[in-house]
Amino acid sequence: MNIDYKTNIKIDSGYEINEFRPVSTYSENIQNAKCANSHAHPRAQIISCNSGVMKVVTKSNIWIINPLQSVWIASNEEHQVFFPKNVRVITAFIDKSKLNNLPKDSFAFDNSSFLNSLLKKIVSFGNPNKLTIPQSRVIEVFLDEISILKASTTFLPTSQEKRVKIVVDDLMHNFSSKKNIDYYANKSSVSPRTLSRLFNKELGMSFGDWKMRLKLMEAVKQLGENKSVKQIAFDLGYENVSSFITTFKKHFGKTPTNYLTK
Repeated sequence: MNIDYKTNIKIDSGYEINEFRPVSTYSENIQNAKCANSHAHPRAQIISCNSGVMKVVTKSNIWIINPLQSVWIASNEEHQVFFPKNVRVITAFIDKSKLNNLPKDSFAFDNSSFLNSLLKKIVSFGNPNKLTIPQSRVIEVFLDEISILKASTTFLPTSQEKRVKIVVDDLMHNFSSKKNIDYYANKSSVSPRTLSRLFNKELGMSFGDWKMRLKLMEAVKQLGENKSVKQIAFDLGYENVSSFITTFKKHFGKTPTNYLTK
């Protein structure tokens, strides 16, 4: 399922080097847009949204982000963000001077109400050239909260290994595919055994598990677009709605209907 991204956006805040503005923010309503290019910047970044669903892509992972989660992008990590449909994005860029005690790797994490409140408070500061003492205290608490973030499991690993990439790219353009590993092994000119070994080596999971996780990540995106559970199940190639609900609940611990509610 392809989205027509009508707008390319470019935000320069991540390139600022300024210890006197340790955190800068950006918040906007965005529709059918994407970052103009895959890019990296010296500032680390939290990417969040108050509504809608985003797709965040790095060289090794894909995250589908809804209002219950955010992504931490480490300094100089190449990434690109996609905003299908309508998204209220809120993001914070952290200066290099404050990164010593913060995570070195990129990951998605489950939001806390406290961190969300801090982020909204910092947005309200309006990116001043000089912080007041109370504002500086809020920033320090915000950075402390980032330092203890834990990664969630709702991600999809990717690989630049050419044979794996052929299969991954094909599956990502055909979520409802029911073709087995033999078909994709032939497509990538390897044996099924070799392709299975490559998936485990490059992606850390089996072909079947990766394919299932891809469907579930797409399901999360479509839930954020307010599609019905029945429509999503058939879009993703499930034989019936109940099997989709069972698989979804086994992976996420919630039914599709309850997933986007706390």
